[in-house]
Amino acid sequence: MWNTLIINPMINILLWIYSVLGSFGIAIILFTIIVRLITHPLTVQQLKGAQGMQELQKSKKWQEIQKKYKDNKQKLQEEQMKLYQEMGINPLGSCLPTLIQFPIIIGLYQAIIRALAVTPLQMADLYTHIYPFIDVSKLLPINNIFLWMDLSQPERLVIFGLGVPVLAIVVTVTTYFQSKIMTPPSQPGDQSAQMTQMMNLYMPLLMGYLAFSFASGLALYFVTSNLVTIAQYAAMGKVNWSNLIPGRKPSVN
Repeated sequence: MWNTLIINPMINILLWIYSVLGSFGIAIILFTIIVRLITHPLTVQQLKGAQGMQELQKSKKWQEIQKKYKDNKQKLQEEQMKLYQEMGINPLGSCLPTLIQFPIIIGLYQAIIRALAVTPLQMADLYTHIYPFIDVSKLLPINNIFLWMDLSQPERLVIFGLGVPVLAIVVTVTTYFQSKIMTPPSQPGDQSAQMTQMMNLYMPLLMGYLAFSFASGLALYFVTSNLVTIAQYAAMGKVNWSNLIPGRKPSVN
């Protein structure tokens, strides 16, 4: 089921794009853009979920409920769920797109490794995933070099004899920028703000570690996905630049 729904479509789309463009690195970039466009409705849902939670924190009714049931956590949770329903808020709406990204990341990593088959055993395994309309005999072996990178290996740029993980650094920075500009302005006393700040710190480090440790083709996906996501939010006019520019007041949309 995993191969049928995730791995096989990814491998064949990547190989088809590669057959047209002749660059596996560009194939990954274009594939990433396609994925982000397909999942754009989820991005919109994530934005609505974040805005809904922000409106909830501002709600006088919610603040009164917090005061009234501050010593009764069970009742507080029940009233919170009722308020979610009244305001049409899905508490999972802001995190669902992130959760969906993980199987895509895992599937893409496996697809890249399989597509960059080198040994006879790997070649035989790759053939089992190819759709009939792909003439894989004309594509293999795939050119796994893109810019200075071997897409099947962790990326390192040799500078003065040292292997610098440039892509891992870029992934960390762009993930941090993405998380910051997508975070709505927090209100004083907002209990969710601390959790959000922790996520904004740990997620870039996690993504940077994955980019550092695994094939650079995956890191290329991370960078492209981050940049496209930032562009999507900017196009919707929902980028919160105040989180990146110290001293700048949050804009009112």
